[in-house]
Amino acid sequence: MAAMQQTLALIPELEIEVIDSGCCGMAGSFGYEADHYEVSMKMAELSLLPAVRGADKDTLVIANGTSCRHQIQDGALRKSRHIALVLQDALLES
Repeated sequence: MAAMQQTLALIPELEIEVIDSGCCGMAGSFGYEADHYEVSMKMAELSLLPAVRGADKDTLVIANGTSCRHQIQDGALRKSRHIALVLQDALLES
């Protein structure tokens, strides 16, 4: 996370706030399995999903993991972006 924060800090207008969630609960395909769904959602509801739901609608949500982005989309009804796409946008705007 430190390297990601340092990289994002290179974008001048970006304010960075890290959600201390540990794991999004999806863990690859773990959360997609019917037997693990409830555990997956409980993990996500510990901090990640409430924080994303509580963020302003114009807040950029960044998640590098594919499964994390799916968990955010399905659990908080929000889009999130990979850091590479955020950096690409910043370079194209400069």
